[in-house]
This record gives sequence, C-alpha cells and structure tokens, in this order.
Amino acid sequence: MFKTLREDIQTVFLKDPAARSTLDVIFFYPGLHALWLHRVAHFLWQNRLQFLARLLSHISRFLTGIEIHPGARIGKRFFIDHGAGVVIGETAEIGDDVLLYQGVVLGGTTLKKGKRHPTIGNNVVMGSGAVALGAIAIGDRARIGAGSVVVKSVPPGATVVGIPGRMAEDHRKPLTDLEHGNLPDPAAETVRFILKEQDKLEERLRILESASGIASRTGELREKIVVETVFSQGEGI
Repeated sequence: MFKTLREDIQTVFLKDPAARSTLDVIFFYPGLHALWLHRVAHFLWQNRLQFLARLLSHISRFLTGIEIHPGARIGKRFFIDHGAGVVIGETAEIGDDVLLYQGVVLGGTTLKKGKRHPTIGNNVVMGSGAVALGAIAIGDRARIGAGSVVVKSVPPGATVVGIPGRMAEDHRKPLTDLEHGNLPDPAAETVRFILKEQDKLEERLRILESASGIASRTGELREKIVVETVFSQGEGI
C-alpha cells in the first residue's frame, strides 16, 4: 500500500513541473486525491458495496471536481493534472502511465448495459477538454489533442486532433507531453493543399488566356489572399 502511495507521489513530480515538495503534492493536488478516493471506492464496488462506493465517489466529486465512477478500472502511475471537470464512466478502462488534463471526458454513447465507455492504453496523453465517447480503444502511446472529440478507435502511437477527431501525420520530431500547441492540424493542412492546387490551376489559366489574347483580370481574389496569409505559416491565431 505505502509503495503504491509513494509511486503516486513520484508520478506527480514526473508529470507536473509545478510540483515543488511532497507536502504540496499531498495537500494541493485534487487529481491525486481523486485517485486515492477512487481506489477505495473501487474496492467497495468490487465487493458488492455499491451504495457505499457511489457515496464515496460522490464525496470525491464534491471535494475535487473530478467524477470517477467506482466501477472504472485505472492502472498504475495514473495522473490527472488540475482535474476540474474530468469525467470517467463506469466501464472505462485506463492503462498504466496515462496522463489526463482538465476537462477530459471518457463517456458512453448508449443506454444499454455492458461495455459502453472507452478503453485507454498505456502511456496515453489526453489534452484539456478532450472527449472520448463509446466503447472504443485508444492505443498505447496515443496523443489526443486539446478539445478533440474521439468517437472511433485510435491505433497505437497515433496523434488525433479536431472535431470529430482525425489522425494527423506529423513528420517532425516527437512532441513532449505538454506541447499541445505544436500538434499538427489536418484541417489546416487540407486547406493549404487546396490553395496550392488552386495556384497551379490559376497559372495554367493565365497561360491559356495569354495564348488566346485574353487580358487577365487581377484584384478579384482578395479573400483568397487573406486565407493564404492565415494558413501559410501552418499556425492558428
């Protein structure tokens, strides 16, 4: 038991650079409090003391702002950073070394009994406000960008961003856990591709007009210029 408690405290130091001392971690980290209370609630749930388990879970939600159903299964070295608004459903399963930020939801999409919440693999990171819905699987080492909504299973090692979540191919060096602002944007990449293709078509049209003696008209694509300016750097505002 004490080994597990020490491991939980060490996990906070590893995953949050703001952690300054053991006392800070013990007293000021609601994600850690929610995890500890969930372990007790889950033990009660497994031993058919559902009312007491739900009561403890409800108290934990009041104290920490984090809602974890006592039936949820959570692995080792799990950490919720900040934690406000995190919701983890009854049949959710979470692997080892998982990091969740505030506002993450592991929710269900059906009223039927049985498995209806996500299964999260090992070493997964889910950014602020990310949502995973249904009995889907998020593979080991996957990264879910802030604000993304995932409704389909995610393969191991993938990066998912957007609403609905789309896998993003990124050829840059691997991102650290906290670099959510540097996640690739599939929507922006698509717009940039379309703009490049449009430039090619405009050039072909200009050549045809020149060969036919037709004067090319300029100044009619101001909105396109604005769009190109926004997406040329590959960054949002």
